[in-house]
Amino acid sequence: MNLDYLREQHDRVFDLAIEHMELSASALLIAIVVALPLGILISRLPVLSVPVLGALDVLYTIPTLALLSFLIPTLGIGREPAILVLAAYAQLALVRNISTALRGVDPALLEAARGMGMTGFQVLRKVRLPLAAPILLAGVRIAAVSIISLASVTAWVNAGGLGTLLFDGITRDYPSMILAGTIAIVGIALAVDVIFRLLERLTPTARAYRVRRVRPGVAATAEAGR
Repeated sequence: MNLDYLREQHDRVFDLAIEHMELSASALLIAIVVALPLGILISRLPVLSVPVLGALDVLYTIPTLALLSFLIPTLGIGREPAILVLAAYAQLALVRNISTALRGVDPALLEAARGMGMTGFQVLRKVRLPLAAPILLAGVRIAAVSIISLASVTAWVNAGGLGTLLFDGITRDYPSMILAGTIAIVGIALAVDVIFRLLERLTPTARAYRVRRVRPGVAATAEAGR
């Protein structure tokens, strides 16, 4: 494995990795802002689920380079079309997980919250979203990893990031440069995946679920020791 470029040009790889993460984070933030209300709407009106998710599914099947080419006449090249395309591709995973997570909350808990006098917004903020947090974060994790991977293609429109190494490496027939970019992209994706998995486990709902699973075993052990 030829790692010469990674060793000799690690400063440039690091700078491009920062660009890549900034680009991906911007796209993910915009994607969440768009997907959250859309997912909430679908969870309240299931009749919209098929047409909305169907449209997002069709959008996801469009090749990245084709969509970028379509946007060039209106947005030009650079970060703007790249962020828009990446945010668009993340919608399917985010909207589907948000709607599924919110629909999966126990109706009895929602009814109890309403019985306490909570408004619809309060029920959403204090009950539905916290209880759905593990699944919501799982959707964000999937979207984040997908964006990090797809962001490498946006270097084609001069959006920066680690994709620059891939395209330059192909142009110059420089496998070591391609390998350096690939390793950095995979490393970022794996790190982000681990971080979000840890966040999923730290949500109150996930912790409560683990406690419920542990307590019966503890009780059984105590009973057996008597």
